[in-house]
Parts: sequence; structure tokens; C-alpha cells
Amino acid sequence: MTKPLWQLDAVEISTLTKSAETSVADVTAAAIARMHDRNPTLNAVVEDLGEEAMQRARALDDDLASGKPAGPLHGVPVTIKVNVDQKGHATTNGVTALANAIAPDDAPIVRNLLAAGAVVIGRTNTPEFSFRAETDNALHGRTRNPWGDHVSPGGSSGGAGSAVMAGIGALGHGNDIGGSLRFPAAAQGAVTVKPGLGRVPAWNPSQTKERGMLAQSMSVQGLIARSAADLHLSMPAVIAPDPRDPFHVPLPWRGDAPDTPVRVGFTRETYGFDLHPEVSRALDMARDAMRDAGYEVEEITPPDIREAGLAGYRALLGEVKALMAPDIQAHGSPTIQTIFEQYFEQFPPYEGDELLQMMAQRSHYAREWSLFLERYPLVITPFLPQPFFAPDRDTEGSEGVREVLGAALWSYAMNFMGLPAGSVPAHLAELPQGMQPINIQIVGRRWREDLVVDACAAIEERVGRMCDPLWARIG
Repeated sequence: MTKPLWQLDAVEISTLTKSAETSVADVTAAAIARMHDRNPTLNAVVEDLGEEAMQRARALDDDLASGKPAGPLHGVPVTIKVNVDQKGHATTNGVTALANAIAPDDAPIVRNLLAAGAVVIGRTNTPEFSFRAETDNALHGRTRNPWGDHVSPGGSSGGAGSAVMAGIGALGHGNDIGGSLRFPAAAQGAVTVKPGLGRVPAWNPSQTKERGMLAQSMSVQGLIARSAADLHLSMPAVIAPDPRDPFHVPLPWRGDAPDTPVRVGFTRETYGFDLHPEVSRALDMARDAMRDAGYEVEEITPPDIREAGLAGYRALLGEVKALMAPDIQAHGSPTIQTIFEQYFEQFPPYEGDELLQMMAQRSHYAREWSLFLERYPLVITPFLPQPFFAPDRDTEGSEGVREVLGAALWSYAMNFMGLPAGSVPAHLAELPQGMQPINIQIVGRRWREDLVVDACAAIEERVGRMCDPLWARIG
């Protein structure tokens, strides 16, 4: 093997460890060494689990030697975001007041990853209350983007994205209520798919009360990876049923083979925001790659995303204002309190009867898109209209929040409607402030995350993985 073990993707690791060509202990030790080398600069991992990871790695090697069957992620190093329960560890959610909130049991996604043979090497950073497209908090500090300090790492799964792209584990767990898987992927050139509603079981055993109805229906668990192939390997394990989530939908990862060629809608619509030439170039690259891969791509006018996105975000903030605002006021930093003031100003929360009406209206937007996706099972869209923003852009008043979230209609609209949406790099731009990847979004039919990842793979085949030029730069 010519490359170091920490550079191996999940598919390579599982192949080598299941055949005993490489031990899980060696792979895990390499990932931990990479973490110790890079994390002091990045602050992506805020709890080092290296010691217990090595114990698990040796146990997995012993199990294989004794003839026990290996799981699909046998020996794959992963990280877990600190807003999800992992037994014996603090679920801090980036909040100082939760520094000692020790989880009594594993959340479903953690249980599923462990059952598949993964090895957890650390827990990754998130902003306060996991409610920013940036990753910084008073408890754990700021996470940095391995591409450089000219670009934010994104959020709220910024620690997961930074770790994966720096080579600290092949897979990073994250979650997404309005873009928290896709923002870090876009910031750092990673690949992810935001699953649709009900696809991945979710629950935190440490929680003392149920989440609001919109939080339940908009928030999903998922993974950030460096390649589409790693998502095809890992997501079938992640979607395994768990009875603690009564609304999980137990469908297989692969659906029926679609009619070929698959019809793909293509749009540059940014709803009043300027489309940057480098983002336009990335969209062209994605379109051309999919055409060359055999997809039938047509320019389309999509159902109104602006209306659906704003309705969803204002409704979510109505729920947040009613259920979370007291905790934010009591335990949030001045920074997060000021940011929420801007959220509430720019996206006036629906309240009372109006909130109930907009929650009901959600099915209208979802129906419009379900009908549209009958004709076009996949749609290529912008994710953000501009290259990814600089660190702390959302602290710069109304214009900062407008660039970070106001322009992200294509992101949170998908959460409101419960549709799967992938993020994949389609261009590496050389901008005045520095080099950075440009990701585009692939929206898919309900329950067809597999088709979204297939499309990501087709684009990746043309464009390449962004970790390769990144590692050539940073070592």
C-alpha cells in the first residue's frame, strides 16, 4: 500500500480489515495519530476517545480471528457529534451548562454504527444549541476549516466536516435541521446526503422532554464522508430500525431500479440573490457530468422554494421561540443571543393560530414537490448562491445573517418538506481570499437517498474527491 492508513476511505478500510490484510488496531492507531497531529490546530474533535477506541479495535481483531462475522463497517474510524448521546459521555450541545450531561445510553445512530463494526475515535464540535451555520462556542472553542481561515467550517456539524476532510476518521456523524450536514460539506468539499423524514432512527436517551413537532419532522441524522461510495457503504447500516423511534420508516437503502435514462431537473434559481460565477460554473460541471453519465438533464422551473423555505423557517423559529428561547436566554452566550435576535428579526416567527396554519401548510409544499419529482426524480440546484462565507459572518448584523441563512432557501426548504438532499463538490475555485471547494445540491424523491448518492458519485467521477488536492496542500 502506497498511502498512509489514515487516508483510506471506509470502503478500503472495511475490505482490508475484513480480509485481515490490515488489522483494525493499525487503522485505528493511524486515525488517532492523525487526530493528535491535526486536531490541535483545527479543534474539530473536542473529546478524544483514543484509549477506548484502541480497546475496541483490539476486540474487533480478536472477534475476527475467532470466526465471528464482521459488520459492513468493520474497523472504520468514525466521529460522533456532541449533540447526540454516546453512553458515558457528555451530550454538551455546545452549551457550558451541559458540560456534565452524561448520556445513560447510546442514541440509535451510535448503536447502529457500533453494530456495523465502526470504531468511535472522538466526539466533534457543534455551535451552541447546534443552531448556527458556524461552529464556535464558549465551552469547546472554535473549529477551523482545514482549507484555511478564510472560510468558515460551516455548522452545525462543523467539527464532523473538519475532522473527515483532515483525515481524522473516514466518516463523521452529523445532523441537519436546516442544513447542518450540508453546510459543513459545502464549506469543506465533503459529500453528504441529508436523509428524508423518518429514514434514520433518532432519539437521545438523555432528553428530559420530547422535541417540538417541527424539530421532530425537520431534523435528521446522517453522515459526512469524503466519497459517495462511502455513503453507499455506510448508510444502509445507519438506517437500521430502532424501536425507540416510533416514526422510523423501515425501508431498504436501495429502492426499485428507476426508468432509464433518469430525468434530472436543472435550475440556477436563487430567488433574488446574486449567483456567483464560480457557483454557476460548479452547476455547469455537475450538469455536464450527469449528462455524460447517462442522465437526461433538462432546465426546469421548480415549484416555489422561496415560499416553502420561508414558511418552514419562520414556523420553526416560532416553535424555537416558544420552546427553546428560555434556555437560550438562561444559558446562551451574548453571541448566540444576538444572533437569535437577528434570526427573529429577519424571519419573524409564526405564533399562535398562524403557526398552526403554517404547520398544516407544510403538506401543500411537500405535495407540490412530490408531484414534481414524479417527472424529475432528481433535481440539481444551487446550495448557496455565493462561495462559502468567512468565519463569524453571521455575527456581522443583518447583512451577515442574510448571507449565511437568508440566502440558504434551498437548504431549509428541504427540511420543511422532509425530502432527501445531497451535497457534493463540483468545482474547486481559486478566489482572491484563497482556494475553496464549491458544492451543489441534489434533491431527490422521497425515500430515494440512494438515487441522490448515485448522482453524487457521477459528479465525483468527473470532478474528483476534494480531499486529494486538500491533502496535497496541507500534508
